[in-house]
Amino acid sequence: MVQRAVSGDQDAFRSLVDEYKHLIYMICLNVIHDPFEAENLTQDTFLQVYKSLSTYEYRGFKTWLSRIALHKAIDYKRKTVHTKARENICLAEIENIADGRAPVQDMIIKEEEKVLLDQCLKRIPKHYETVIRKTYQENKSSRQIAQEENISVRTVETRLYRGKKVLRECFEELSNP
Repeated sequence: MVQRAVSGDQDAFRSLVDEYKHLIYMICLNVIHDPFEAENLTQDTFLQVYKSLSTYEYRGFKTWLSRIALHKAIDYKRKTVHTKARENICLAEIENIADGRAPVQDMIIKEEEKVLLDQCLKRIPKHYETVIRKTYQENKSSRQIAQEENISVRTVETRLYRGKKVLRECFEELSNP
């Protein structure tokens, strides 16, 4: 059956899917504990198997298939752990705001903008980042920054101006993929 599927026989591949779909579903479900996503991962697994059939080395098809499913499920779980951690942080912030002044959508957008801003600050030259952070996050004056960095006030102002320009370009680039 596997040899026929490898040679391009669609009916043989369909038979393999029918034979192993429950096994693959159970592997995915045991890793991620979400029936809906387990179904999606089962389909992704068979799609991957179909694409990779030409590389199959005829050594334990069930094992090979199971390994692909397991890797798909583990990759999915890794990805969702990071996403859920970010969602939990956002939800915790939303729950902490009891007065309801800002709509939830505005708060979510603001949080996304914070993440984008932080990504952009990491991308711009360090001397711009330093001046921008000290100005806006630490509320320091140009004179204070100049003293701390041992540069002139004019240099601080120039770096702030140029840094904001570079930051704006980066922000637009990341927010409009």
